[in-house]
Amino acid sequence: MKKWILSASLVAGAVGLAGCGAGDDVVATSKAGDVTQQELYDSMKEKYSPQMEQALQEVMYKKVLSEKYEVSDKEVDKELKKAKEQLGPQYEAFLAQYNLDEKGFKDFLKLELLREKAALSDIKVTDKEVKEYYDKWQPPMKIRHILVEDEKKAKEVEDKLAKGEKFDALAKEYSSDPGSAQNGGDLGWVDSQSREQFVPEFSKALDTLKKGEISKPVKSDLGFHIIEITDMKEKKLFKDMKPELTKELKQSKADPETIQKKLDKELKAADVKVKDEDLKGAFGGLSDSDKKSDKEEEK
Repeated sequence: MKKWILSASLVAGAVGLAGCGAGDDVVATSKAGDVTQQELYDSMKEKYSPQMEQALQEVMYKKVLSEKYEVSDKEVDKELKKAKEQLGPQYEAFLAQYNLDEKGFKDFLKLELLREKAALSDIKVTDKEVKEYYDKWQPPMKIRHILVEDEKKAKEVEDKLAKGEKFDALAKEYSSDPGSAQNGGDLGWVDSQSREQFVPEFSKALDTLKKGEISKPVKSDLGFHIIEITDMKEKKLFKDMKPELTKELKQSKADPETIQKKLDKELKAADVKVKDEDLKGAFGGLSDSDKKSDKEEEK
């Protein structure tokens, strides 16, 4: 699954705070006295300091990166479509889990694309590397599975499938995978990169299956899987896929440390400074890099 699914939880707490400003304007009145923007801001900092720092990060990254990198609405819509394909029927539950609506999620995806463009700008790959990546690359496929605890139950499910019982109904009845069971075992669309998150036995079994074919029970540390590929996209010619695969290969080389160093570099180039002492921790990594630079200059 895409990395944004893991990091979206960080944004959820910040989304509601990102627009909070500080000033003398009154936000609420009462006979006991008014509440100003500044009072609300100070109160939020006191109670929600980590979320406020996260909100500051989101706003500043968007301002700084948007000056140098461009993300179109078309690119965001394409990323949203991929997200919906990967999440399948779980998409609405995903938004609810992180307290996001679709607009908020698109804002988040735009920022992720800005970060990605910044991170990938310094990463180089050769034509040879891209061709080798293409040779190993597998086209996206739509998958469903039934996970059971033991071989006996797997054989029972296999027999029922052979007799014509519905896969989705059996998944709801038998599968112990909480993330897919109630969706008929549906795991949504899975691309070449996402396959790496499956247990090895599961991923290996996908290479042996054709569209519409159901696997024999596949044993892994999780239990026994019965897998079906319900749809599969075409693997195009290398020349047609080269730009897309070049990007994917660069993404695979962009580890978190490399990405953060690049983001810190962009922030430093933009002369980012946090004036509010209570929110100094928002760019702690940047502060550390500044200290190292200062020491190096002193030498």
